[in-house]
Amino acid sequence: MNRKMSISKRKADHIDLCVAGDVSFARKTTLLEQVELLHDALPELHADQIDTGIELLGKPLKAPIVIAAMTGGTERATTINRELAAVAEARGYGFGFGSQRPMLQRPDDPSYLVRDVAPNTLILGNLAGVQARELDAERISALADAVGADAMCIHLNPAMELVQPGGDRDFRGVLATLTRLSEQLDIPVVAKETGCGISPSVAQRLAACGVRHVDVSGAGGTSWVAVETERASGVAQGLGEALREWGVPTAPSVAYAAAAGLDTVIATGGISSGLDVARALALGAHAAGIARPVLQAQQRGGRAAVDELLDAIELQLRAAMLLVGASDVASMRDADFVARGELPAWLARI
Repeated sequence: MNRKMSISKRKADHIDLCVAGDVSFARKTTLLEQVELLHDALPELHADQIDTGIELLGKPLKAPIVIAAMTGGTERATTINRELAAVAEARGYGFGFGSQRPMLQRPDDPSYLVRDVAPNTLILGNLAGVQARELDAERISALADAVGADAMCIHLNPAMELVQPGGDRDFRGVLATLTRLSEQLDIPVVAKETGCGISPSVAQRLAACGVRHVDVSGAGGTSWVAVETERASGVAQGLGEALREWGVPTAPSVAYAAAAGLDTVIATGGISSGLDVARALALGAHAAGIARPVLQAQQRGGRAAVDELLDAIELQLRAAMLLVGASDVASMRDADFVARGELPAWLARI
């Protein structure tokens, strides 16, 4: 199997496993359920006053929601990306691609061409830090321009790669690459994990090197280690089984990134409800990304099922905002909460 076919097959496997596979964390949760928002019995607000609009990475959104990075590089991904980008356009959300690595081999890959159905949407490009390390800013800028990206996510996935058949093993120079691209690209650069979260040290190192935007992609949702374990065999499969629960949960990851003073914190990793979005905002996120639940809804029932899911998420978010007395997202980010269970031990590291 040639490398082009290998990448395409891997992307197709990822879709199948994320839709129907047993690839969630088995025991670890996001810990967002341990964020207890304080009820305000006197919110002095009308429900219609709640303003969920924000500006994210220089573009206005009607709600602090991104349909987060999932796929690209296969024929099936073309339909998924175009339909979900159209949903993002209609709802005023952001939209993120999966890795654009296939475009390095096939620059005209149609699975990344969504601007015609999402002309105003915040679009996030995506490339692995290991691949970006080998490319100059002009080449990465061209990848962004080809899809009309407003920002470029540089993703960090060492745990996933260690389990992936034929995965990368050399992760040196990725921080320097993020620094270089943050200085050289004309669009924002977002450091994005892929399901294992952000530690205090990583958040601080990113901030110290001039990286201003992060997508935490914390543990507790989809385990990309589990995804690759399903594709692996032998020793690699055993390693994946050992590392399935590896990572920093989403809730503390958000708090660590916020405490580091980063300009943009996107909470992804197991976000599945409007209450999750509200809790992430209270921890310091500027927006939340939703991936697998949207993909599953799209595959189950098309756009109607996606809109039904997102209607419920927005309704829950607006209700939570009213019930803590937050008239807008900035106020929601200041909402008081109690940390229960094991979450205080994680937050003590700030």
